[in-house]
Amino acid sequence: MATIENELKGKRALVTGGSRGIGAAVVRQLLDAGAEVITTARSATSTAPEGAGFVTADVRTRAGAEALAAAVRERLGGVDILVHNAGGARPYKDASAIPDEEWQDALELNYLASVRLDSLLAPGMRERRTGMIVHISSAAVLTPMGPFLHYTAAKAALENYSRGLALELAPFGIRVNTVSPGRVATPGGEETREEWARLSEGPARVNADDTTPLGRDGRSEDIADAVLFLASERAGWLTGSNIVVDGGEFPRG
Repeated sequence: MATIENELKGKRALVTGGSRGIGAAVVRQLLDAGAEVITTARSATSTAPEGAGFVTADVRTRAGAEALAAAVRERLGGVDILVHNAGGARPYKDASAIPDEEWQDALELNYLASVRLDSLLAPGMRERRTGMIVHISSAAVLTPMGPFLHYTAAKAALENYSRGLALELAPFGIRVNTVSPGRVATPGGEETREEWARLSEGPARVNADDTTPLGRDGRSEDIADAVLFLASERAGWLTGSNIVVDGGEFPRG
């Protein structure tokens, strides 16, 4: 029987945005399970978790996606596991204050980056008739708010695309799923919450005991656990799904 130490042995993985926070936790989980992992960040000064390969890449552009895909094919020969974690957007006072360039940037990073990399790397999976793709969305899509509307709209598009891609690729043995984190204690998340607090003149922190049924903020490892499950054969009959990991905070329905 496979164990966590060897269940992904021989698998090749790419994780975008894996230098810190959720992405770094995903990289560590995949490495611990035996996968060979490459990760990315926009800055060459970013450090990947020990044991992972690193490629400097700006996945917001077609040229950046093409360069990353070429580097991955050169180093690994292809990928079996593709995790789209790169994402984010700065908040604004309200939706009307979001400038056109921020809408475009949010779409490029949170939606089109995944579309482009999938189009470049999924053909190899189709040839091998196996593969696993995870798109990291956000539980905030469930209750979109004006200050983050460019971000949640892009993530909503990502979720719709992910479901459609899952149906298209299922006959080739490729599983496509989404993981939607709630409020997770990460450096990027804290920076965003502080900026939002400044704009709204409210507190930077909200007590998780008051808003989350499970009584705490999420940890990066909570999200990485869900990704690891999807990457493994334990999720072999799961595709087109969206796993919301939020401590029960956001409404379902």
